Amino acid sequence: MTYRRSGAASVVLNVGGARYSLSRELLKDFPLRRVSRLHGCRSERDVLEVCDDYDRERNEYFFDRHSEAFGFILLYVRGHGKLRFAPRMCELSFYNEMIYWGLEGAHLEYCCQRRLDDRMSDTYTFYTAEEPGTLGRDEARPGGAEAAPSRRWLERMRRTFEEPTSSLAAQILASVSVVFVIVSMVVLCASTLPDWRAAAADNRSLDDRSRIIEAICIGWFTAECIVRFIVSKNKCEFVKRPLNIIDLLAITPYYISVLMTVFTGENSQLQRAGVTLRVLRMMRIFWVIKLARHFIGLQTLGLTLKRCYREMVMLLVFICVAMAIFSALSQLLEHGLDLETSNKDFASIPAACWWVIISMTTVGYGDMYPITMPGRILGGVCVVSGIVLLALPITFIYHSFVQCYHELKFRSARYSRSLSAEFLN
Repeated sequence: MTYRRSGAASVVLNVGGARYSLSRELLKDFPLRRVSRLHGCRSERDVLEVCDDYDRERNEYFFDRHSEAFGFILLYVRGHGKLRFAPRMCELSFYNEMIYWGLEGAHLEYCCQRRLDDRMSDTYTFYTAEEPGTLGRDEARPGGAEAAPSRRWLERMRRTFEEPTSSLAAQILASVSVVFVIVSMVVLCASTLPDWRAAAADNRSLDDRSRIIEAICIGWFTAECIVRFIVSKNKCEFVKRPLNIIDLLAITPYYISVLMTVFTGENSQLQRAGVTLRVLRMMRIFWVIKLARHFIGLQTLGLTLKRCYREMVMLLVFICVAMAIFSALSQLLEHGLDLETSNKDFASIPAACWWVIISMTTVGYGDMYPITMPGRILGGVCVVSGIVLLALPITFIYHSFVQCYHELKFRSARYSRSLSAEFLN
C-alpha cells in the first residue's frame, strides 16, 4: 500500500485522546525516538509499526497510550521541567510509558530513580528499552538529536570507564585496573616485611624495581582518573562522588612523597619528613577500595551504608548512651565504693568505657574485668544489653542490603545484555 504524505505543514499526535500539533520540521528531530521515527516512514505499514492508527485525511497519528504520562514526558523533553512520576500512577507503568516513547530510567530525577529501583527490587521486575543505551540524557532535551553524533563517543567512553559490564572494552579495562590494584597491594604488603627491607637495603636494584612498579601503577591510576574526569558529564558532581574522592586520596600521597623526596632528599637531616613519607606511603591502602567499581558486593556495602545512615546513627547513639551509663556504674562499683580494695583498672570513667565496649560487643579481651560481685552482675547485664541493642537495627539494615543487592544486579543485567549483543554483532 502506497503511503502519501499530506502536504500540510503540521501533523497531529493523538495520545489517549489528547491531541498535540507538531510541525514537520520539529517532527524530524523530535527528542522522543518513537515520534521522530514517523518522519522516516515510507509506507502505511511503516507508520502502523510506530503508532496504533493513522488518519490520512486529518494527518493524525493515534497512540493508545496514557495521556497524562505523555504530558509529563512532553514537558520534560521541551525543557520545561524535570522528569518525575505522574501523580496517582504506578511507577512501573510510568516507566513502561517512558520505554515506549524512547526514554530510560536515567532521565528520571534521583528521588524517582530510587522509587523505581525499590519497586523493581520488591517485584523482581525490570524492563528493557527497544534499543538500550542509544539515547542519553542530553539527547532527550531540545537540540539533543543534533548534538548526539558529537557526544556519542563521549557517552561511550564514559560508560566504558564507569560501567565495567557495559561493553567488552569496559570489561577488559576493568580487568586491567584490577590487576594493577592487586600488584600495587602486593608490593605495598611485601615492602613491610623485615626480610624485604633487609634485601632492599643490601640490593639497591630490588628497591628500584619496586619503585618502578609503583610508578607504573600510579601512572595507570592517574591516567584513568583524568580520562574519567574529561568524559564526565558534570565535573562538579564527579569531584563530589565518594569513589572519586578515594581515588584522589590514593593518588595524591604518591606525588606529595615524590616532591618531598626531591626537595628534602632521602638522606636529609629532616627526619620528620621520613615519618611523613611513611604515612603518605601507607595511604596507598585506599587503592583496595577502588575494587568497589568492579564488584557488586562492595558496591552493595557502600550503597547500603549510604541509605542506612539513619539506622547507623541510631545504633551509635544506642551504644554511646549504654557506654555512658554502664561505665559510670562500673567505675562506682569497682573503684568508687571501697578505695582500699578498689579495682585499679576502673580508676576512671573513660577507662571503664573500654571495658563496656568490648563487653557489649561480646569481644571480651580479658585485659580488664570486674572483681566485685555487684560489678560482675553489672557486667552480665551489660553483655545482655549489648546483644539486644546491636540486634535492634539489624533488620532494617539487612532489608536495605537485600534491596541494594537486587538493584545493582538488575543494573548489571541490563549492561550485560548490551554486552552480549555487542559480542554477537
